[in-house]
Amino acid sequence: MSERVVSSFWDHLEVLRKVLFRCLIAWLVGAVAAFCFKNLLFGLLFAPSRDDFISYQGLTWLCEKTGWQSLCPGSFQASFINTELAAQFMTHIKVALGAGLVVVSPYLIVQLYGFVAPALYEKEKRHAAPIIIWGTLLFMLGVLMNYFIIFPFAFRFLNEYQVYEEVKNQISLSSYISNLLMLSLLMGILFEIPIVNYLLAKAGLLQAEALKKYRRHAIVAIAIVAAVITPTGDAVTLTLVTLPIYLLYETSILIVKRTNSKTI
Repeated sequence: MSERVVSSFWDHLEVLRKVLFRCLIAWLVGAVAAFCFKNLLFGLLFAPSRDDFISYQGLTWLCEKTGWQSLCPGSFQASFINTELAAQFMTHIKVALGAGLVVVSPYLIVQLYGFVAPALYEKEKRHAAPIIIWGTLLFMLGVLMNYFIIFPFAFRFLNEYQVYEEVKNQISLSSYISNLLMLSLLMGILFEIPIVNYLLAKAGLLQAEALKKYRRHAIVAIAIVAAVITPTGDAVTLTLVTLPIYLLYETSILIVKRTNSKTI
């Protein structure tokens, strides 16, 4: 068995400084690149607000094939406004910083793992790499789930909802962007549930039977969490958020059960 590489505190601090500096430079380069591609960047962000978005087109195709015309989304139009002088420019900067972070995230993960790796045994390294890969993939899956399914249909429902026909909806720029980005981040984090449960099971702190026993309690907890993180608070968005989380819970039961059988 290989031994951990032992270094002094100051050696670790110097290595960490270099890693963080490289990560910061990479992030800034990614942010500048994202800032320069403004039309592409905001074209992607505002795509769910147009009726030609791929998710709406897919639902329309499904309705035509199945005959469920009541579910056909049809055409719609969203109207956006900006009420603050510098809001558009500041939004551009914030979104570019976020997009730059996403673009260079694989490089950041490699750099951070390279800093931690010397302190791990070979067995720990073999387990760390799959966890990092699956954790990244699940996070991206959560973001994509929100972008293509949860946010578009929630936005469409709320954009068309009216308490009175004379009251027209005009969505503010900050409201649209903040809701989209925040819900994407939260869904990405929630999609890490199987990874967290796997680690708990690997440490012997979680059993599949316990997850099955408290399934009903978990459903209530999931609904509460979904209600808290849902920025709009409507029933449609709440349902769209709750269902994927519950499926992740059921997936976690299978993962934990398999992990428990291997540790016996």
